[in-house]
Amino acid sequence: MKLQCDVEVVNRMLPTFGMKSRGKGARAVISIGKHLDKTSQRSNIYMMICTAKDRAGSKYKLKDNIEKFFTWFVEEGKATVRLKEPAVDICLSKADANSLKNFLSAARLADKGSDTSSLPLSTLTPVRAREVEQPKKKLTIVSKKDYPLTSNFPYSLEQLQVSYCKLSRVDMRMLSLKALRKLDLSNNHIKKLPATIGDLSCLSELVLHNNHLEAFSEALCLSTLQHTLQLLDLSQNRLRSLPAQFCQLRELVNLKLDDNEMICLPFHIGRLWRLRFLSAPNNQLAVLPADFRKLNLESLDLFGNPFVQPNPLDHTMKLTFPVPLQELASRAVVNLRIPYGPHLIPAHLCRDLEVAKTCDCGRVCISFYIKTAVSMNLHQVSHTVVLVDDMGGTHAPVQQHFCSLSCYSEFLDSSLQRGIR
Repeated sequence: MKLQCDVEVVNRMLPTFGMKSRGKGARAVISIGKHLDKTSQRSNIYMMICTAKDRAGSKYKLKDNIEKFFTWFVEEGKATVRLKEPAVDICLSKADANSLKNFLSAARLADKGSDTSSLPLSTLTPVRAREVEQPKKKLTIVSKKDYPLTSNFPYSLEQLQVSYCKLSRVDMRMLSLKALRKLDLSNNHIKKLPATIGDLSCLSELVLHNNHLEAFSEALCLSTLQHTLQLLDLSQNRLRSLPAQFCQLRELVNLKLDDNEMICLPFHIGRLWRLRFLSAPNNQLAVLPADFRKLNLESLDLFGNPFVQPNPLDHTMKLTFPVPLQELASRAVVNLRIPYGPHLIPAHLCRDLEVAKTCDCGRVCISFYIKTAVSMNLHQVSHTVVLVDDMGGTHAPVQQHFCSLSCYSEFLDSSLQRGIR
């Protein structure tokens, strides 16, 4: 029976001498096994604690020698074993909860002197240095010759950077690192992301700068990344658009889309209500989505995009008369906030409802509308704005939709009056 964890051995006599323990555990391997007692020449069950400073280990007799177990926080991987002789408390922490429970059960049986044949005993031998190393939390690999081909990545990693290794795909071994918080795969040749990246339930930063990505999958947008991802760097790839579901990543704070081939931003980008930093220079954006007005940013960079010069008279007419019944019914569902889902209506109608456009009048339109573009000062949505062109401008065109001819006419009248003033 072996257990890897942090251990602090606290002498209960220290306060008597006006001293106290240092209060910090060391990485250790604890074993329970038989050891020959030189005094009695009999084998007894001992607990042996091996650390980096004491790889040979210190042994503690267990039979009739445990005064008490403290297990209030065993589910958090913490427990304390109080020995009678010597008068020490063995404080265990950062252990796997299930392994710790099994270990404590074995220690209880050894203390009671139960039949040793039922105990999973270990050989009490010195440990190897790597067994008592502190768990590695950060690893940086920036050369292909340093990339591990035969060994796994340390299970305890929280930050992993693998750059300049010419990876054409994401190594599946990385996706077993359940503690991973930051994954940096910049400067590789990755073309596609596996949906299983979404299984990294702690991932808050994903850096994919300078790869060959052509898409960001819907599956990733609907994975656990919805609840954890705060920084996403997709700059210098080959992206032309992002899926409508992208705006499910509502914890995003920082989004980088620099130097792609983006022709549009996500339709519902305004739903990224935590977003504070948006960078999308040097793309192919001609106009911004209507939802862009809902953003509340600290920094915005849209330099080098071929924005069109908006003219309210230039419009796209997708309105027929009379308006189809399906369109009227769909509008009613959204305007009246009637619950819907694929269990109630066909899935394609659900998808249409998800991209409902809001008219100037406050009502919505689905597939039948009039569309134009208006100029917006980007300082309305961001405290800091990088100039959008070499002329020092901070205005950009934003889409606007109208549910009827009368709404569009009212908009033109008000635009004309503002122009006259």
